Amino acid sequence: MMDIVEMAKGAYEASFEIADLITRNKNDLLLKLADELLAFKEEIFAANNEDVLAAKENNLPKALVDRLKFNDSRFLEMVDGVKKVAALPDPVGEIYEGRTVESTLTLYKKRVPLGVVGVIYEARPNVTVDIASLCLKSGNACVLRGGKEALKTNLVLVRILHKVLKEYQIDPRAVTFIDSPDRELIKTMLSLDSYIDVIIPRGGEALHRMCVRFATMPVIVGGFGVSHIFVDKTANLIKAVNIIINSKVQKPSACNALDTLLLHEDIAVPLIDMLLPELEKYQIEIYAHGDIFTLCKAKEYPYLHRGDPTLFDTEWLSLALNIAAVEDVKDAVAHLRRHKAHHSDSILTDSCKNAEIFCNGAGSACVYVNASTRFTDGGQFGMGAEVAISTQKLHVRGPMGLKDLTTYKYICKGDYLCRK
Repeated sequence: MMDIVEMAKGAYEASFEIADLITRNKNDLLLKLADELLAFKEEIFAANNEDVLAAKENNLPKALVDRLKFNDSRFLEMVDGVKKVAALPDPVGEIYEGRTVESTLTLYKKRVPLGVVGVIYEARPNVTVDIASLCLKSGNACVLRGGKEALKTNLVLVRILHKVLKEYQIDPRAVTFIDSPDRELIKTMLSLDSYIDVIIPRGGEALHRMCVRFATMPVIVGGFGVSHIFVDKTANLIKAVNIIINSKVQKPSACNALDTLLLHEDIAVPLIDMLLPELEKYQIEIYAHGDIFTLCKAKEYPYLHRGDPTLFDTEWLSLALNIAAVEDVKDAVAHLRRHKAHHSDSILTDSCKNAEIFCNGAGSACVYVNASTRFTDGGQFGMGAEVAISTQKLHVRGPMGLKDLTTYKYICKGDYLCRK
């Protein structure tokens, strides 16, 4: 059994070295990493193909297999993300909120790294590179525990990361990877608050709940939640159909893909007429609730199921969708509050008043007006990459970028000053 305590301690020791790196060196390191990833593309893809084949042989869910698989566009997006992180302003060392108080003491805040960031994640191997690049740029070490389904891919990626760190004479323990699938190690990791400053889980709700329950350090939760679109009676229905399809099919396995479509009852009939042929192209399984079931059945939609109210709490992560009618925007907001709407939710409307009601009432980390829910992403938000998408209300919400991996300290200066 690997000594995870010593591994976390090593990351802690390396974190002081990373925190002292100047911006130019961090950027050079990241650009070198991007080049090395491209140079080892064939080896990365070969390892990934083995992981994908094993996942299929083990009958893992299609959504997980999709998240696991590299293709050219996903790989290049990952590499481009590293370059974008290098190009972003370095938040470390930022001075802000300076003032002199009555005692003549001068105070200001200085932005500093968190220290050691522990991340537990599943499936997506690009997360390994995304997190490592963001942590290195923000001056943090990281302890990574990826899922066993992506182990071969992750091992290649970590080897490349360590190769680059060594070339720049940086302690490779700054990126520490736990390669054992033993789940008991996670509980040990969650107890190491002496070395790990924060835990960020990226996975299903069960993983998040376990981390909250057992961690002795702060946990940033997020990455799951039921995503909704409400189509208001004032919406442009032709444009609404495009957004609904994009939100559902652009990447069905993503946490910001559409799960429940709410239609204002006044436009349900014309919108269903326009929407069903488009949904059928992608063989979307519709779970229709109330009168929507009758409308879809009359149109002989081939992938139709009668919706059960419990399905409103389902994060599908696949080509499936709840559809229901509501009375108005306030009824839509009430539905969101009842059914785990804390990730990404959108209103399609030409009414500024209804848009404001929706934005004020939705408790989601990311609320959209006339836009797809699929935009909840660090790259789309101009962050280069993201560590996670937080749905909690303290410290950070939404996609977590560089600045979200920092905290601050007060620097207090006096002229040999004593308190009276």
